[in-house]
This record gives sequence, C-alpha cells and structure tokens, in this order.
Amino acid sequence: MTIKETAKKLNLTEYTIRFYTDKGLVPSVQRGANNQRLFDQESLNWLQGSHYLRQTGMSIANVKNYVDLCLEGNQTVPERYQLIQQQQIKAKQQLKEDQEKLAFLEGKAKLYENILNEPNKDILNPGTWQSKKQASKTS
Repeated sequence: MTIKETAKKLNLTEYTIRFYTDKGLVPSVQRGANNQRLFDQESLNWLQGSHYLRQTGMSIANVKNYVDLCLEGNQTVPERYQLIQQQQIKAKQQLKEDQEKLAFLEGKAKLYENILNEPNKDILNPGTWQSKKQASKTS
C-alpha cells in the first residue's frame, strides 16, 4: 500500500506518516521502486500504535523506546508496562487540567448567558467596572 493509500485508510496525513517512518516508529515499512515507502498490515499496525501513543502526549523519544522494546520481545514487557504506566499518570494529570479548563469555560458561558438575558448587567466587560472609590461616591 502506498503512503497516499495508507494516509487515507488510517486518516493520517502523509507528512505524519513520513515523520513516523523517518523517526523509526514503523520498523516494518518496506521500500519499493524509487525508494517509495510501502505499507503492509504490520506497518499499518505500527503506524496506528505509534499514533495512539503520540495522541496521549507521549514524546517521540518514548514512542521510539517503546517500539524498540517491542522489537526485543516478551522479556521487555515489564519495561513497556512501566512506560505505559508513566504515560497513564501524565494523561490523568492532563485530563484533570483539561477538566479544570472546561469548568472555567462553562462558568464563563453561564455568566454570558445571564448577560444575554439581562444586557445591562455586563459584569465581564472591564469598561463597565467602577473602582471602589467611584462606587462609594455614587452610594
């Protein structure tokens, strides 16, 4: 399968596929005429696995390490497990941070919904804020 066909099948860009193969994340990739990359099912599996690990935020270096460990065989299962556990911890932390960001945005959206319902109460616009001195003078 060509790089174009592979990109379409896996929903990846050709650039991403070239990048992964150049970084050694697809050890089974073959080369055809004119040094063209050719992908079989095993190559597709490596591409998909590497892409999933990258989507979790794993660094290229750690994905490469993971691929190398896989190539060494079953004796590296404990090391691979440790890599996955470390990434799982990072992913959970990222999820927590993302949930906090989402809660912030949900709060802001709720405030804007209230403003839309009562336009004269735009407390989010700094241009409408009064300093404490001004507020006490008008009271």
